[in-house]
Amino acid sequence: MTTTQDIHSPRFLAGDEFSIPTFRLLQQDGTLFEGAEAPELSREQALKIYHTMVATRVLDERMMAAQRQGRLSFYMQCTGEEAAVIGAAAALDDADMIMAQYREQGALVYRGFSYDEFMNQLFGNELDYGKGRQMPIHYGSRKLHYMTISSPLATQIPQAAGYAYGQKLAGEGHCTLCFFGEGAASEGDFHAALNMAAVHEVPVIFFCRNNGYAISTPSIEQFAADGVAPRAFGYRMHVIRVDGNDILAVLSATREARRIAVEQNKPVLIEAMSYRLAAHSSSDDPSGYRSKKEEAAWREKDPILRMQHWLIDQGWWNDDEEKALQESLRREVLETMKRAEKRPPPPLDSLVSDVYADVTPALQRQLDRLKAHVRQYPEAYPKGARSLDPDVKVHDDDADDAQGGK
Repeated sequence: MTTTQDIHSPRFLAGDEFSIPTFRLLQQDGTLFEGAEAPELSREQALKIYHTMVATRVLDERMMAAQRQGRLSFYMQCTGEEAAVIGAAAALDDADMIMAQYREQGALVYRGFSYDEFMNQLFGNELDYGKGRQMPIHYGSRKLHYMTISSPLATQIPQAAGYAYGQKLAGEGHCTLCFFGEGAASEGDFHAALNMAAVHEVPVIFFCRNNGYAISTPSIEQFAADGVAPRAFGYRMHVIRVDGNDILAVLSATREARRIAVEQNKPVLIEAMSYRLAAHSSSDDPSGYRSKKEEAAWREKDPILRMQHWLIDQGWWNDDEEKALQESLRREVLETMKRAEKRPPPPLDSLVSDVYADVTPALQRQLDRLKAHVRQYPEAYPKGARSLDPDVKVHDDDADDAQGGK
């Protein structure tokens, strides 16, 4: 029901009366703001969060380098947004569902997704859960309650509302957290999802990573209002804006959002203000739409350094431990990547499985023709030819390069 208050002369509202503050706890030097109180956080969980942030950064740096070397077709980095992603994931129960956009690999790292699992997906080899059917960075894990990423922008937002409705009916005390960028919030799916979640009162957290740019479009050109957060008022939804580079603030805000979602069956919108320090993807050149000065200013707000300073201030971390962690992770990433590169691709038969309970005659005929074509031109399809006939001798430039040959 819509409630109204009578007036007797025209008075229009533009929303200027709504001023949404930004929730912050941690300063860049690792100290708390005056009057701020850190969330309850054990040394063990704090170090797990920090390890996850560094592990994600190291993975991103190495895999972007691999893409530039031609060893990987595509990549997207989380660089600069680790606190927003990992802080939110750390506030959840392990059985809560996460629906990601494409820059939330840190949430998977936090839940235990191994470098091997990342590499298998990135290279689309025989151990890839998606059987090589997706482009890189489209991760997913049933056991870790992380919905497989899909390419179309914003599709996961209404899906999250629907999944959370199912969680409400199940009554097991779980919620769904849905990540998306402020660019995705300009899609119609965003509004449909928030309306559905609010009307049906479902336990979902809509987590907007406002990193300043939708590829090359700055946020100032995307919406006239004060960011994404005020839109929650249109759906009578709980909302908070948080410093997305402040790991303690993100953790605290998401914990409270989860409590509201689970205990009250109410949706919550979180807008995390951050910055994408890297390019949008390996196909993007940010120098065409933003300045080096702007990037440098945000590097001074690096969320990893902010948490590192806080840990040192707690007496939980030191320079020697930092050096050892960096060296260990870099070595692990390189060793894991080499293993993944050498693994063969999924068998060709997997192209037609998982579509129907039994492979249809039409699909089988197509597969048979494909196999005949590959056998006729093995040099054009070296990996496919070896998949069909492991002993076949085919020259493969990619395999030579992966092993350091020329």
